[in-house]
Amino acid sequence: MVDARRTGASEVGASGLDLDTVDKLLTTTRAVRKRLDLTRPVELDVVLECLDLALQAPTGSNQQTWRWLVVTDPGVRVALADLYRNLPADRPPTRLGSVPPPEEQQARVTDSAGYLMQHLHEVPVLVVPCVEDVGGAAGWAPSIYPAVWSFMLALRSRGLGSVLTTVHLYRQAEAAALLGVPAGFVQSCLLPVAYFTGDDFRPAERRPVEEVTFVDHWGRQPGAAS
Repeated sequence: MVDARRTGASEVGASGLDLDTVDKLLTTTRAVRKRLDLTRPVELDVVLECLDLALQAPTGSNQQTWRWLVVTDPGVRVALADLYRNLPADRPPTRLGSVPPPEEQQARVTDSAGYLMQHLHEVPVLVVPCVEDVGGAAGWAPSIYPAVWSFMLALRSRGLGSVLTTVHLYRQAEAAALLGVPAGFVQSCLLPVAYFTGDDFRPAERRPVEEVTFVDHWGRQPGAAS
Protein backbone atom coordinates (compact mmCIF):
# COMPACT_ATOMS: atom_id res chain seq x y z
CA MET A 1 0.00 0.00 0.00
CA VAL A 2 1.33 3.42 -0.92
CA ASP A 3 1.35 5.83 2.01
CA ALA A 4 0.78 9.41 0.91
CA ARG A 5 3.10 10.66 3.65
CA ARG A 6 5.83 8.25 2.55
CA THR A 7 5.77 9.72 -0.96
CA GLY A 8 6.12 13.24 0.37
CA ALA A 9 2.50 14.32 -0.01
CA SER A 10 0.98 16.46 2.71
CA GLU A 11 -1.89 15.27 4.85
CA VAL A 12 -4.16 17.57 2.85
CA GLY A 13 -3.89 16.74 -0.84
CA ALA A 14 -3.79 19.08 -3.78
CA SER A 15 -7.55 18.65 -4.08
CA GLY A 16 -8.04 19.95 -0.54
CA LEU A 17 -9.19 16.56 0.74
CA ASP A 18 -8.03 15.15 4.06
CA LEU A 19 -5.77 12.35 2.84
CA ASP A 20 -5.81 10.46 6.14
CA THR A 21 -9.60 10.15 5.98
CA VAL A 22 -9.67 9.33 2.29
CA ASP A 23 -6.89 6.74 2.60
CA LYS A 24 -8.59 5.10 5.58
CA LEU A 25 -11.87 4.84 3.64
CA LEU A 26 -10.12 3.33 0.61
CA THR A 27 -8.00 0.85 2.56
CA THR A 28 -10.60 -0.32 5.08
CA THR A 29 -13.61 -0.81 2.83
CA ARG A 30 -13.55 -4.57 3.10
CA ALA A 31 -15.68 -7.37 1.71
CA VAL A 32 -18.05 -7.81 4.65
CA ARG A 33 -19.86 -11.12 5.09
CA LYS A 34 -19.74 -12.55 8.63
CA ARG A 35 -19.87 -9.12 10.22
CA LEU A 36 -23.11 -8.03 8.58
CA ASP A 37 -25.69 -7.30 11.27
CA LEU A 38 -28.60 -9.54 10.27
CA THR A 39 -30.90 -8.20 12.98
CA ARG A 40 -30.74 -4.44 12.45
CA PRO A 41 -33.07 -2.97 9.80
CA VAL A 42 -31.57 -0.87 7.03
CA GLU A 43 -33.46 2.28 6.14
CA LEU A 44 -34.29 2.61 2.45
CA ASP A 45 -33.41 6.31 2.62
CA VAL A 46 -29.81 5.45 3.57
CA VAL A 47 -29.49 3.04 0.63
CA LEU A 48 -30.91 5.65 -1.74
CA GLU A 49 -28.51 8.27 -0.36
CA CYS A 50 -25.57 5.98 -1.07
CA LEU A 51 -26.88 5.19 -4.54
CA ASP A 52 -27.29 8.89 -5.26
CA LEU A 53 -23.59 9.31 -4.50
CA ALA A 54 -22.71 6.26 -6.58
CA LEU A 55 -24.44 7.75 -9.61
CA GLN A 56 -21.70 10.38 -9.74
CA ALA A 57 -19.28 7.69 -10.89
CA PRO A 58 -18.11 7.71 -14.52
CA THR A 59 -19.96 5.47 -16.93
CA GLY A 60 -19.12 4.41 -20.48
CA SER A 61 -19.84 7.17 -23.00
CA ASN A 62 -21.83 8.83 -20.20
CA GLN A 63 -24.76 6.62 -21.16
CA GLN A 64 -25.89 6.01 -17.55
CA THR A 65 -27.81 2.91 -18.60
CA TRP A 66 -27.63 1.51 -15.09
CA ARG A 67 -30.61 0.38 -13.06
CA TRP A 68 -30.46 -0.63 -9.39
CA LEU A 69 -32.80 -3.23 -7.94
CA VAL A 70 -33.10 -2.78 -4.17
CA VAL A 71 -34.63 -5.95 -2.76
CA THR A 72 -36.23 -5.67 0.69
CA ASP A 73 -39.18 -8.06 0.39
CA PRO A 74 -38.45 -11.11 2.60
CA GLY A 75 -40.00 -13.57 0.15
CA VAL A 76 -37.97 -12.26 -2.77
CA ARG A 77 -34.80 -12.32 -0.67
CA VAL A 78 -35.46 -15.95 0.25
CA ALA A 79 -36.02 -16.88 -3.41
CA LEU A 80 -32.89 -15.04 -4.52
CA ALA A 81 -30.86 -16.69 -1.76
CA ASP A 82 -32.12 -20.11 -2.89
CA LEU A 83 -30.76 -19.41 -6.38
CA TYR A 84 -27.50 -18.26 -4.80
CA ARG A 85 -27.13 -21.47 -2.81
CA ASN A 86 -28.30 -23.98 -5.39
CA LEU A 87 -25.76 -23.64 -8.16
CA PRO A 88 -25.91 -25.65 -11.39
CA ALA A 89 -23.83 -28.82 -11.28
CA ASP A 90 -22.36 -28.14 -14.74
CA ARG A 91 -20.97 -24.69 -13.90
CA PRO A 92 -17.35 -24.10 -14.98
CA PRO A 93 -14.76 -24.84 -12.28
CA THR A 94 -13.22 -21.95 -10.38
CA ARG A 95 -9.66 -21.22 -11.44
CA LEU A 96 -7.01 -20.15 -8.95
CA GLY A 97 -4.52 -17.46 -9.79
CA SER A 98 -0.87 -18.22 -10.51
CA VAL A 99 0.14 -16.68 -7.17
CA PRO A 100 -2.49 -17.55 -4.56
CA PRO A 101 -3.02 -15.32 -1.52
CA PRO A 102 -1.75 -16.40 1.91
CA GLU A 103 -3.40 -19.64 3.04
CA GLU A 104 -4.68 -18.24 6.34
CA GLN A 105 -6.21 -15.24 4.61
CA GLN A 106 -7.83 -17.40 1.94
CA ALA A 107 -9.20 -19.78 4.58
CA ARG A 108 -10.97 -16.84 6.23
CA VAL A 109 -12.41 -15.76 2.89
CA THR A 110 -13.68 -19.27 2.15
CA ASP A 111 -15.24 -19.55 5.60
CA SER A 112 -16.96 -16.18 5.36
CA ALA A 113 -18.21 -16.93 1.84
CA GLY A 114 -19.83 -20.11 3.13
CA TYR A 115 -21.39 -18.17 5.99
CA LEU A 116 -22.89 -15.63 3.59
CA MET A 117 -24.27 -18.37 1.38
CA GLN A 118 -26.15 -19.85 4.35
CA HIS A 119 -27.41 -16.52 5.69
CA LEU A 120 -27.99 -14.45 2.55
CA HIS A 121 -31.78 -14.53 2.98
CA GLU A 122 -31.35 -12.87 6.39
CA VAL A 123 -29.47 -9.85 5.04
CA PRO A 124 -31.98 -6.96 5.24
CA VAL A 125 -31.26 -5.50 1.81
CA LEU A 126 -29.95 -7.06 -1.40
CA VAL A 127 -28.97 -4.74 -4.22
CA VAL A 128 -28.69 -6.06 -7.78
CA PRO A 129 -27.02 -3.53 -10.12
CA CYS A 130 -28.10 -3.95 -13.74
CA VAL A 131 -26.97 -2.25 -16.92
CA GLU A 132 -28.26 -2.13 -20.45
CA ASP A 133 -25.90 -4.16 -22.62
CA VAL A 134 -25.40 -2.17 -25.80
CA GLY A 135 -22.23 -3.87 -27.01
CA GLY A 136 -18.76 -2.39 -27.28
CA ALA A 137 -15.30 -3.90 -27.10
CA ALA A 138 -15.77 -5.24 -23.56
CA GLY A 139 -19.54 -5.30 -23.49
CA TRP A 140 -21.39 -2.81 -21.33
CA ALA A 141 -21.43 -4.65 -18.01
CA PRO A 142 -18.02 -3.32 -16.76
CA SER A 143 -19.34 0.22 -17.14
CA ILE A 144 -21.27 -0.05 -13.88
CA TYR A 145 -18.42 -1.23 -11.66
CA PRO A 146 -17.05 2.24 -10.81
CA ALA A 147 -20.51 3.09 -9.46
CA VAL A 148 -20.69 -0.23 -7.59
CA TRP A 149 -17.44 0.57 -5.80
CA SER A 150 -18.58 4.13 -5.06
CA PHE A 151 -21.74 2.66 -3.55
CA MET A 152 -19.68 0.37 -1.31
CA LEU A 153 -17.49 3.29 -0.20
CA ALA A 154 -20.58 5.35 0.61
CA LEU A 155 -22.00 2.44 2.62
CA ARG A 156 -18.75 2.07 4.56
CA SER A 157 -18.72 5.77 5.49
CA ARG A 158 -22.21 5.39 6.96
CA GLY A 159 -21.55 2.28 9.01
CA LEU A 160 -22.85 -0.27 6.52
CA GLY A 161 -21.00 -3.09 4.84
CA SER A 162 -21.31 -5.11 1.67
CA VAL A 163 -19.47 -7.44 -0.65
CA LEU A 164 -19.46 -7.68 -4.41
CA THR A 165 -20.55 -11.19 -5.32
CA THR A 166 -21.43 -12.72 -8.67
CA VAL A 167 -22.42 -16.23 -7.56
CA HIS A 168 -26.09 -15.79 -8.39
CA LEU A 169 -25.20 -15.07 -12.02
CA TYR A 170 -24.86 -18.82 -12.53
CA ARG A 171 -28.66 -18.67 -12.27
CA GLN A 172 -29.07 -15.25 -13.85
CA ALA A 173 -31.97 -16.21 -16.14
CA GLU A 174 -34.00 -17.41 -13.17
CA ALA A 175 -32.99 -14.36 -11.16
CA ALA A 176 -34.06 -12.11 -14.03
CA ALA A 177 -37.46 -13.80 -14.10
CA LEU A 178 -37.79 -13.45 -10.33
CA LEU A 179 -36.84 -9.76 -10.35
CA GLY A 180 -38.53 -8.80 -13.61
CA VAL A 181 -35.30 -7.73 -15.32
CA PRO A 182 -36.26 -7.00 -18.95
CA ALA A 183 -34.47 -8.30 -22.02
CA GLY A 184 -31.50 -6.15 -22.99
CA PHE A 185 -30.40 -5.58 -19.40
CA VAL A 186 -27.80 -7.70 -17.62
CA GLN A 187 -27.21 -8.17 -13.91
CA SER A 188 -23.64 -7.23 -13.01
CA CYS A 189 -23.44 -8.60 -9.45
CA LEU A 190 -25.28 -8.83 -6.14
CA LEU A 191 -24.57 -6.67 -3.10
CA PRO A 192 -25.81 -7.73 0.34
CA VAL A 193 -26.25 -4.57 2.45
CA ALA A 194 -26.41 -4.37 6.25
CA TYR A 195 -24.92 -2.42 9.11
CA PHE A 196 -21.63 -3.98 10.16
CA THR A 197 -20.63 -5.03 13.65
CA GLY A 198 -17.50 -3.53 15.20
CA ASP A 199 -15.30 -0.96 13.52
CA ASP A 200 -11.79 -2.36 13.51
CA PHE A 201 -11.44 -2.90 9.77
CA ARG A 202 -7.86 -2.54 8.65
CA PRO A 203 -5.88 -2.75 5.42
CA ALA A 204 -5.59 -6.28 4.06
CA GLU A 205 -2.37 -8.15 3.46
CA ARG A 206 -1.42 -7.50 -0.14
CA ARG A 207 1.63 -8.10 -2.28
CA PRO A 208 3.84 -5.00 -2.57
CA VAL A 209 2.86 -2.67 -5.38
CA GLU A 210 6.36 -3.00 -6.87
CA GLU A 211 5.77 -6.75 -7.39
CA VAL A 212 2.52 -6.38 -9.32
CA THR A 213 3.20 -3.21 -11.33
CA PHE A 214 5.02 -3.14 -14.65
CA VAL A 215 6.22 -0.05 -16.50
CA ASP A 216 6.01 0.13 -20.30
CA HIS A 217 6.47 -3.63 -20.76
CA TRP A 218 5.23 -6.78 -19.04
CA GLY A 219 7.76 -7.85 -16.40
CA ARG A 220 9.57 -4.51 -16.20
CA GLN A 221 9.09 -3.44 -12.60
CA PRO A 222 9.33 0.13 -11.29
CA GLY A 223 12.94 1.22 -10.89
CA ALA A 224 14.30 -1.49 -13.21
CA ALA A 225 16.72 -0.49 -15.95
CA SER A 226 15.02 -0.16 -19.31
